[in-house]
Amino acid sequence: MWLLSATVAHLQRWDRSLSLHLNQALRYVGIRPLLQAVSWLGNGIIWYALMLSLLTRYGVEAALPVLHMAFVGAVGAAAYAMVKRTTSRPRPYQALERIAAGARALDAFSFPSGHTLHAVAFTLVACSYYPALEALLFPFVLLTAVSRVVLGLHYPSDVLAGAALGALIAAASFRI
Repeated sequence: MWLLSATVAHLQRWDRSLSLHLNQALRYVGIRPLLQAVSWLGNGIIWYALMLSLLTRYGVEAALPVLHMAFVGAVGAAAYAMVKRTTSRPRPYQALERIAAGARALDAFSFPSGHTLHAVAFTLVACSYYPALEALLFPFVLLTAVSRVVLGLHYPSDVLAGAALGALIAAASFRI
């Protein structure tokens, strides 16, 4: 039990330290607006635009991929809301006075990162149907994950948990 407690304490220190370190990037010109834009697009805008563009370009052939993306989006939103209500973890800018909020939070709690969850889930599903999208979507997923920590909205563990949950939801959706 002592080992588990010590390990958790060590991980929490790492989480806070890395959050503080990455949040310092906001002082560099251009970083805040770039990551705010990524975060804003990750609110859902990029995924709706992607689904619409797939339907526009491929017509009825894109119906199944788009419905699949919508399904993982709905499951992801439900899972994320349930976990957030259960954990009620305050956001880094709320819990640590040296972390600045670089953008407005969409809800009160930090764990897990819904932006990262959806970015991973949508990307895995979209790229399974359209592999050419990988070059565009994988960098966006990474920027989304980094933006959430740099903007002081999430801890690295929130982002990792969101990515894992998004990957699990996407993987499970292929087995249904």
